[in-house]
Amino acid sequence: MAELLKFELVSPERLLVSEDVQQVTVPGTEGNFTVFAQHAPVLSTMRPGVVDVKKDGGEEQRIYVRGGFAEVNPAGLTILAEDAMPLEELDKEILAQQIQNASEDVADATDDEKRRVAQENLDHLQQLLDAM
Repeated sequence: MAELLKFELVSPERLLVSEDVQQVTVPGTEGNFTVFAQHAPVLSTMRPGVVDVKKDGGEEQRIYVRGGFAEVNPAGLTILAEDAMPLEELDKEILAQQIQNASEDVADATDDEKRRVAQENLDHLQQLLDAM
C-alpha cells in the first residue's frame, strides 16, 4: 500500500477536506502540479480552477477553487482557498441565472470600479461553469 498524503482544503466559510489521500492535483499560477506523500516543500499561489483529489481506494473528488495558496511541507498539503465548492454541489440552472444577473450588473455599472468588480464576479462565475 502506498504512503498517503495528509490533505486539508480550507475556505473562509468552512473546512472542505481533511483526510489522507493518494494524490492531489493543484491549479498553480505557473501550471498544474500533483502532490504525493513525501513531496518536496512548495509554496504556490493558485489560479481559479479545479483541485483533483484521488482518495485512498481510488475515489475521486473535484473541487473548484477561485484562487488562494497551496503549501506542501513535511506534514502534508494545505490549501487556503479564496472560495471553494465541490463540483457535485453545483446546479447548472442556478449558475446560468447568476451569470445572466452578473452580465446585467456589468452592463449597468455606473463607474469603472463598479464595472471592474462586476466583471470580476462574472469572470468567476464563467470559470465555475467552465469547470463543470
